Amino acid sequence: MELRFQNQLIEAGCDEAGRGCLAGPVVAASVILPDDFEHEWLNDSKQVSEKRRFILRDYIKEHAIAWGVGIVSPQEIDEINILNASFLAMHRAVDDLLIRPELLVIDGNRFNAYQGIPHECIIKGDGKYLNIAAASILAKTYRDDIMDELHNEFPMYDWKKNKAYPTKFHRKMIAEYGDTIYHRKTFKLLEC
Repeated sequence: MELRFQNQLIEAGCDEAGRGCLAGPVVAASVILPDDFEHEWLNDSKQVSEKRRFILRDYIKEHAIAWGVGIVSPQEIDEINILNASFLAMHRAVDDLLIRPELLVIDGNRFNAYQGIPHECIIKGDGKYLNIAAASILAKTYRDDIMDELHNEFPMYDWKKNKAYPTKFHRKMIAEYGDTIYHRKTFKLLEC
């Protein structure tokens, strides 16, 4: 895996987590890494165990030049749709950086331009560049923390385990208990 897409500009890797979930926010992160950054475990968050993701989160926060997290609520998702909410979460993550990047590298194939900063969309970028992989780790772990908190409020949905993804169990509990203030009302909550 390469450190970054190019070496001339200050580059921030961006990724989000929670796009396909039925409840909770979408969370994005943006990370600027130093030239000497490395960690043997760092990869796309889906390829890393939960325990290692949280160890990596601390390592990334300690060693990154800058990092930021952006959160978009379920209500905002319902208002602007999940694709625009994902872009907005990434914009908020870039806002959260202490250093303004000169290039954004985005995991995926689409992005809404942000404040005149050029961007490059990279399909499966979280498996190609360490700065995007680092963003994927931060986005996933911060979202998991939020879902663990929300689980305490509504334990019947088992968000601690399923993180509000559309599992059979989660849909069964929605059918049984109805939805919550954290469910995305514009999503097909009961359709399998």
